[in-house]
Amino acid sequence: MRAIVLFAHGSRDPLWHKPIQAVAARISARAPETLVRCAYLELTEPDLPQVAQDLVAQGATHLCVVPLFLGVGRHAREDLPALIDALHAAHPQVQISCQPAVGEQEALLDLLADIALGAS
Repeated sequence: MRAIVLFAHGSRDPLWHKPIQAVAARISARAPETLVRCAYLELTEPDLPQVAQDLVAQGATHLCVVPLFLGVGRHAREDLPALIDALHAAHPQVQISCQPAVGEQEALLDLLADIALGAS
């Protein structure tokens, strides 16, 4: 069973989470057979190890982590790879992949440019 983990920084502000949760809801609507959860690096629960544990307990055999970072700073370059390594060690029976940060993906960059051009 495939699962998607939307991984974001986190915030104490509960409204900050709404866009991440909206993406999760859209994934669920488009692919109801795919488990999707949100996980956060800091300041917010649940964290990535807890979400991974929960998904594996639900029968997930493949976890795809999608980092929702526009900028590719230290969290995406250093913290996330260390977390992915820890997930591999904790769940050796599970296939774990990690996409590039969304800020590195051409489709999102094009969409942001389209939005900006539409706003002018």
